[in-house]
Amino acid sequence: MEAAIFRGPGDVRIETTPDPEIEASTDAVVRITHTAICGSDLWFYRGERDLSEGSPIGHEPMGVVEAVGDDVRHVEPGDRVLAPFSISCGECEFCRKGLYTSCARDLSWGEDGGGAQGEKVRAPYADGTLVRVPDRYANDEDALEALLPLTDVMGTGHHAAVSAGVGAGDTAVVVGDGAVGLCGVLAAQRLGAERIVAMGHHEDRLDIAESFGATEVVSARGEDAIEEARELTAGGANHVLECVGAESSMETAAAVARPGGTIGYVGVPLGVESTGFLGTMFGKNVSLQGGVAPVRAYIDELMADVLQGTLDPSPIFTKTVGLDGVPEGYRAMDEREAVKVMVKLD
Repeated sequence: MEAAIFRGPGDVRIETTPDPEIEASTDAVVRITHTAICGSDLWFYRGERDLSEGSPIGHEPMGVVEAVGDDVRHVEPGDRVLAPFSISCGECEFCRKGLYTSCARDLSWGEDGGGAQGEKVRAPYADGTLVRVPDRYANDEDALEALLPLTDVMGTGHHAAVSAGVGAGDTAVVVGDGAVGLCGVLAAQRLGAERIVAMGHHEDRLDIAESFGATEVVSARGEDAIEEARELTAGGANHVLECVGAESSMETAAAVARPGGTIGYVGVPLGVESTGFLGTMFGKNVSLQGGVAPVRAYIDELMADVLQGTLDPSPIFTKTVGLDGVPEGYRAMDEREAVKVMVKLD
């Protein structure tokens, strides 16, 4: 089969690799029909995170089950499925409490099942990891494209909103205009926020934020952005979604949080070395909640809204490529020419 392989910073190639096979009775093999390139994939692409040369890549799979192990009960060949970015057994202490990203099995796409940016993938612990799409939507392309973000960014944006305590009538500030930040806006709107201030630096992305429910946008940088957001919220918001993970974005989130407020943080803290923002939070009694999003815990409720037509995060995909176009997709995201790239293999 063909799959995307990492060969070094700035070097992603499509290569021929062995087809995955059932290795354990709890496995499934899935033929990928849709997947995506994630902002976190850019870390190794830019050389900001170590990844072994020759590694298969991609962690947002959607496709059709081709084969299952003897102990798989919840899916069968022919089922349309999607899966979150984190593999989970569904049975350990942490999976039972909904903290799927802390699964005791500690498996991940790429290392343990093959990368999702390929023609096929092996899904370990298929019953705990794969989510079946109802048959009536199995070939509905619009529905499938709206469901694809549930594998990662929509669930992650939702985790930010839930962690920040967003509810009906609230004012929320979303820091970051990447795919996760845009989905955070959508999640805050879904949870009933009355005002949503989206903070970012790209006008085209802030346009998407407004279409997702942002009532105000802030495109300034640095202290000017903080001042504008605080003015818009009369001193800060009780609910702040940090969706980037950079030191500057954490500092911004701390600065725009209202005394007694809560920051829901989901941006992976790559390169955050200073803890100065903790002093700001401490002085204002601001709570910090969140972490890596247990997307599997949210997929069922978000899928229900997608399929009934009340939730559609698909506009985050501003570029679509085939498998051969994955290297170009990485380049486009790296150079900010695309918010998020969808890969279609059908």
